[in-house]
Amino acid sequence: MTSLFLVNILLALAWGAVTGNFSEVNLAFGFVLGLGALYLIREQVGTTLYFKRFAKGIGLALLFVYELVLSAWRVAVIVLQPRIKLQPGIIAFPLTVDRDFEITMLANLITLTPGTLSVDVSDDRKILYVHCIDVPDPQATIDDIKNGFERKILEVFR
Repeated sequence: MTSLFLVNILLALAWGAVTGNFSEVNLAFGFVLGLGALYLIREQVGTTLYFKRFAKGIGLALLFVYELVLSAWRVAVIVLQPRIKLQPGIIAFPLTVDRDFEITMLANLITLTPGTLSVDVSDDRKILYVHCIDVPDPQATIDDIKNGFERKILEVFR
């Protein structure tokens, strides 16, 4: 998987060298062309898993954008209320992801979402502590993260 991604990047750089233009747009176009070339020979070189993971990565990005918009709306509604009734708290999120990269990605996705902040990871890397601006039902919040970001991260990287 990683080597195919590097091949795709090399194809994008080769496209930049051939065209003599290393702008971001041209390299992105070269990356898409390389993706198309690898797709054409996917069965000969065994790149079908690469494309499945790539599609799941797009799904993770779309989920993040959806959660970003949804939580920004929730925070805006909270801020605009004349009398704010919040139940802030820190929840202990039990981690299924166990690799450093996956834990870091999950913590960053949570932190980048308005209304939540990753505070700490336990020493044994089994619990992620998350501060929520409003958490009336901690278990529902844990379930949302587990069935959302964490599930998508596991799909992409395993």
